Amino acid sequence: MFFIASKIFWFVAEPVSLAIVVGVLGIFLGFSRFARAGRALMAGAIIALAAGLLTPLGAFLLWPLEERFPRPPADIPAPAGIIVLGGAVDTEISEARGQVSLTSDGARMTTAVELARRYPAARLVFTGGSGTVLGHGLAEAISAKKLWLSLGVPAERMTFEAKSRNTWENAVFTRDLVKPNPGQTWLLVTSAWHMPRSVGIFRRIGFDVIPYPVAYRTFGDERDFLLPTSVIDKVIMLDYSVREWVGLLAYRLAGKTDALFPAP
Repeated sequence: MFFIASKIFWFVAEPVSLAIVVGVLGIFLGFSRFARAGRALMAGAIIALAAGLLTPLGAFLLWPLEERFPRPPADIPAPAGIIVLGGAVDTEISEARGQVSLTSDGARMTTAVELARRYPAARLVFTGGSGTVLGHGLAEAISAKKLWLSLGVPAERMTFEAKSRNTWENAVFTRDLVKPNPGQTWLLVTSAWHMPRSVGIFRRIGFDVIPYPVAYRTFGDERDFLLPTSVIDKVIMLDYSVREWVGLLAYRLAGKTDALFPAP
């Protein structure tokens, strides 16, 4: 039930799509006896789109998410394992083209290989299923294994969890799979914008991890707030930021994170 509810949340939290739907609804109402309400909806949709596409609103919302957890220092104790959250492989294109196709969050996969070479005794764990409501479709873990093998990671070092459909299941299924011992160090690799919610979930289930954020979408300086940024970049940042803030709220209300905005 929570998985289905989260999918509805994600749909509602797509700001550009939602604004377009509201605008179209306003147009139809404009030809009815609710014309005044229709004009109000159209005006609101236009203002919302303008705010999202012509201002750095997306960067403003995304920036605190990506800055929340800094990357750990290089001298941390060697970890027992490196956990990589799914979401970095486009499974449909990978299956259609017969080769692994990474998304814009592909740094999760490549950074994991880098860390595996830095810590040769660490276990490399990937968690990610199909992400569909019924769990059908190609599991992302299959593509992850193909990629890591092609990059030279020994098969005996890799562990895969292929049933999870969301971040909550990523954490729970991975904990049950690896059975971490008290005092062990585990690195958690995921996109910087996704790290606060991920850490909150792992803490909630009693699995202590060290955040290792990657795949940043912001610069982390004044360039994020300059107007000449492309419209496409603004749309992407707005979409990711709104969805993630809604996700933080939804997971907190459902009791699946330890705080509304988990902190270091």
